[in-house]
Amino acid sequence: MEPTLTIAGSDSSGGAGIQADLKTFSAIGTYGMSVITAVTAQNTQGVFLVEELSSEIVKKQIEVIFNDIPPKAIKIGMVSSSQIIKEIVNTLKKYDYKYLVLDPVMISKSGYHLLQPEAKMNLIKYLIPMAYIVTPNTLEAEEITKVSIKNIEDMKIAGEKILSIGPKYVLMKGGHLEGDAVDVLIGRDIFKIYKERRLIKKNTHGTGCTLSSAITAYLALGYDIERAVELGKIYITQAIKNSFDIGNGVGPVNHFWNIDYEKVK
Repeated sequence: MEPTLTIAGSDSSGGAGIQADLKTFSAIGTYGMSVITAVTAQNTQGVFLVEELSSEIVKKQIEVIFNDIPPKAIKIGMVSSSQIIKEIVNTLKKYDYKYLVLDPVMISKSGYHLLQPEAKMNLIKYLIPMAYIVTPNTLEAEEITKVSIKNIEDMKIAGEKILSIGPKYVLMKGGHLEGDAVDVLIGRDIFKIYKERRLIKKNTHGTGCTLSSAITAYLALGYDIERAVELGKIYITQAIKNSFDIGNGVGPVNHFWNIDYEKVK
């Protein structure tokens, strides 16, 4: 079983962040490990408080994992401070791994700013160039590039600007746009549009975290980037279709839609 690692924040309601990543890794068939960067107090109605861990404990979590169970693929999500970003970058440079998937988490669905303003430049300067693939939604891509994104052509322009920073691939997620659900995979050797009818579902908490961690898992299992993204999109689509009506707000997707619960009782 391929080891996979998520470096992200904890979601106390279990629908996003570390919890979503570990569920996804397990559902797809990899061995999930975690480095927690922050603890959030949140539920289906929003994020109410965020408390960062020290950069020293973040560093130590990475070191002890690599010294014992080196991951083949890493997903990075919520990294809210400049110091934590620098510690992650400096620590990862000491180790070998094959894939780094960066989900540049900046703002929660409820509007809570998860990335400190001064940390944004460090994410752009240090983390994005290290990534194998970056997976921004349109709002995050606009923050990174200052390009207004309204359509596929805008997604292409913004994606190419992010690509010029240094990653090998960029997956532009169009979930915030009107009309059909459109994602665009951009690389120096590829431009591929993934288009399908938009799902009208209330419970979509954790979709971004889940898609990026699914891509991470499929890369770890040996799929090439096009197939990893394709399988990741199939996985998140089914997770949304089978999402839970839990809580009083935006409920979570179903990370274990592919498990027959009758067989495990």
